[in-house]
Amino acid sequence: MAKTARALKAVLKPASEVLSEAVIKGLKEIKGKEIVSIDLRGINGAVADFFIVCHGESSTQVSGLAKSVEKVVYTEMNEWPIFIEGQQNAKWVLIDYINVVVHIFQLEQREFYGIEQLWADGKVVEISDN
Repeated sequence: MAKTARALKAVLKPASEVLSEAVIKGLKEIKGKEIVSIDLRGINGAVADFFIVCHGESSTQVSGLAKSVEKVVYTEMNEWPIFIEGQQNAKWVLIDYINVVVHIFQLEQREFYGIEQLWADGKVVEISDN
């Protein structure tokens, strides 16, 4: 996308929406599984505007997903995360962009922690693989 188009898109949408779209693009590039966007903007006391959740099939894929998110977000938004946790064992990597928090799990950890259920009062949108 040309820089002008990105700038126009950023003007028309809140920054956290544009950022969440870049995160989802990064996850799709490495074939993240069952990507879900949880819009938390309508919840008082929510820690972010969006949670983006997905899983990978191995620690290698989880690490690759995290790196892809960082690369795409930096390329499209010129933003680095303020915090990344979990890269050592890559069972659950959390990438914090303040208004958008990304949770990349291995399937077992995703099912155990149930982030989608904890924040189910947010608007949950399942992202298609297309």
